[in-house]
Amino acid sequence: MAAGLAALLDDIAAIARVAAASVDDISAAAGRAGMKAAGVVVDDAAVTPRYVTGFDPSRELPIIKKIGLGSLRNKLLFIVPAALILSQFAPWLLTPILMLGGLYLSYEGAHKVLEWLGVGGHHDAAQDAPVVEQGPEQEKKMVAGAIRTDFILSAEIMVISLNEVADEPLLNRAVILVVVAIAITLLIYGAVALIVKMDDVGLHLAARPQEWAQRVGRGLVKAMPVVLKVLSIVGVVAMLWVGGHILLVGMDELGFSPIYDWVHHAEEVVAGWLPGMAGLATWLTNTFFSAILGLTVGLVVVGLLKLVPRKKDEHAGAAAH
Repeated sequence: MAAGLAALLDDIAAIARVAAASVDDISAAAGRAGMKAAGVVVDDAAVTPRYVTGFDPSRELPIIKKIGLGSLRNKLLFIVPAALILSQFAPWLLTPILMLGGLYLSYEGAHKVLEWLGVGGHHDAAQDAPVVEQGPEQEKKMVAGAIRTDFILSAEIMVISLNEVADEPLLNRAVILVVVAIAITLLIYGAVALIVKMDDVGLHLAARPQEWAQRVGRGLVKAMPVVLKVLSIVGVVAMLWVGGHILLVGMDELGFSPIYDWVHHAEEVVAGWLPGMAGLATWLTNTFFSAILGLTVGLVVVGLLKLVPRKKDEHAGAAAH
């Protein structure tokens, strides 16, 4: 009886060790996948603040919460299940679908650049007013736009993560992607909340009796409009970079390699010029040409979309005559 109990306890201990090892493997794989997608996480964190500028301060955190929950819903209800199904039954579809997302990001970024240059077509001056002055409908529109853009960036994050754990069993892949989805969403929107509320932290510090706290507080208050403006620009550049990079890599994977090979050659040349910073030089070179590709493709898409209503108008005018 005692021997049987001891054997049973040994079996239980062995099962526990296997389970613990499995959990460790999943944790390690999730960390590996999350680190691989870190570049896109930074892009997502840079893109999002431009959607929450102009809100009433009391609405900033609720709006960030709405966007964060929308992002998590996108990942858990749509992106992760779709990625798992496609990776299991039609892995060849992942690249074309991701490239459509890259096309959308390139279009969005190029459209914003044209607005900056004042050549983006008719511009409604009312859109320059803070969101708080434009009413709840504009707020809903901006939140929807943020969630829509986040969907594309989230899709790339999850596909990159999936590629890192492609050899894992299906169940492990699912658990890893869910862990990555939750962790990355909390990281991104926690950082965004901290960024947009930093001016409130500054005001709180400025009201304290300590002189050092007042100096830091006033500095934060003065700095935050500049920081948010810079982040807005970084967000647009990030959209062009990420969109262009998706297209660059996707074209190569689909068999059209001249542009990818040229960029790769440029990376090697620049790395040769700066041997002490080869990794950084390679990354900057790829980023630069990815952004140029994203801007070029985005401008083409903007131009094509501008032609569609114009043709309709011409047909309508002809019919009227």
